[in-house]
Amino acid sequence: MSWVLTIILGIVQGLTEFIPVSSSGHLAVAEALFGGGNENFHLFLEFINIGTLVALLIFFRKKIWQICVDIFKHNNWKLARNVLLTAIPAGLVGLVFAKAIEESSWIGSLLAVGIAMGLVGVFMIIVDWLPTMSKVEDGEKLSPGRALMIGLVQILALIPGVSRSGSTILAGRVAGMNSEKAAEYSFLASIPIMCGVMLKTALSSSDRAYFADNFATLMVSNLFAFVFGFLALHFLLKFLKKEGSLQVFGYYRVALASVIIIVLLAI
Repeated sequence: MSWVLTIILGIVQGLTEFIPVSSSGHLAVAEALFGGGNENFHLFLEFINIGTLVALLIFFRKKIWQICVDIFKHNNWKLARNVLLTAIPAGLVGLVFAKAIEESSWIGSLLAVGIAMGLVGVFMIIVDWLPTMSKVEDGEKLSPGRALMIGLVQILALIPGVSRSGSTILAGRVAGMNSEKAAEYSFLASIPIMCGVMLKTALSSSDRAYFADNFATLMVSNLFAFVFGFLALHFLLKFLKKEGSLQVFGYYRVALASVIIIVLLAI
């Protein structure tokens, strides 16, 4: 893999992991364009999640520390409980069915990616007209039922093109949070899942061997994923304070989905 492609993939991963436009969808397009039949290309994409995970942990370090203080000093488990309730459904389904989803010729196809990206984009455009539950201030104020509901919606993000952040932000809006707080909660709930994925990869001897053999390129790609992921988090949480901000990403998704589907129908 060329150094230019390594850098491009790191930038794409960093920007799209947190901005709700679907990192899996964008990387599926990248795989179709640059993968060229390389059977290890997908494994490379899995490993560059390390950079975005580190960006997430550093960005939310104060919030993570506050959660620990709440648990051990104040015996307040509400936010930690909700985060786990949201993370567990997708984590369990992903653990059991990830390989089947990955090997599915339909779910992983560019046509399915385009359809999923477009459908979620439409929901983002009409988000202000969707029915919502009573208002809640943030993730800590969610009831266990609402936290679990967001987690069940997050299962859909296992389909490339849906977007983990996009699905949980939409579900958070329906659960009563504003876009900014829904995004913040979405990212906190993604930490256990991302850590679990990295742990699963680390336990595989073949995956560890691949990492060792491609250490230099993976480090470069992860460095760019970290930098652009950190910048994306800062941008998104600030941008979502604006009214109608989520619709912007919806229009982008619909436009990109249209291009993907039109190109596929034309060839």
